[in-house]
Amino acid sequence: MEYMGNESYWDKKFENRGGNPLKPEEALVKNIIYLKSGTVLDLACGDGRNSLFLLQEGFNVTGVDFSIKALERLHNFAARNNYKIYTKKVDLSKADALDNIEEFDNIIINHYRLSKEQLSGIHKHIRIEGVLFISGFGQKHVPDSKIREEDLIQPSDFDGLNESLELIKYNETIDERGSFVTYIYRKQGDLV
Repeated sequence: MEYMGNESYWDKKFENRGGNPLKPEEALVKNIIYLKSGTVLDLACGDGRNSLFLLQEGFNVTGVDFSIKALERLHNFAARNNYKIYTKKVDLSKADALDNIEEFDNIIINHYRLSKEQLSGIHKHIRIEGVLFISGFGQKHVPDSKIREEDLIQPSDFDGLNESLELIKYNETIDERGSFVTYIYRKQGDLV
């Protein structure tokens, strides 16, 4: 079986996916009140289920993904609704992936685990009072053929992050799909 983390897997998956986007992540919908109005960087956005929701809610969104097929679908979905979306093809597995990314009011990362090194520098891409929203499979999720242990978000991923960002909410849920965690951080002016 082809591992779900590589580009060709996702290009094929998005190429064969139906004509409508999936629903936005429930944790994002429930916690949108924490986001600062303005701009959002949606890292590992896929075909844009969360980007489209945020556009609908009035945010200016830039979506980043390594699958060109996903980004094409996102553009098509956005065009259907007369939304303007910015996208960038970036392979987040590369250490320098975020080097040319500017500042945003919010960054969301859903079902993707950034490297600890990338996460430790992410505050440089968030404006004062901006929010970092991370949601995905947590450390209690049971790995399987698609979700490996190294894909699980670990509490240790956030070591050192409190020097630049303040944790304002943490939530852990378990449902039929597995164990999920949500971390919401805010960048305070006096923490930088």
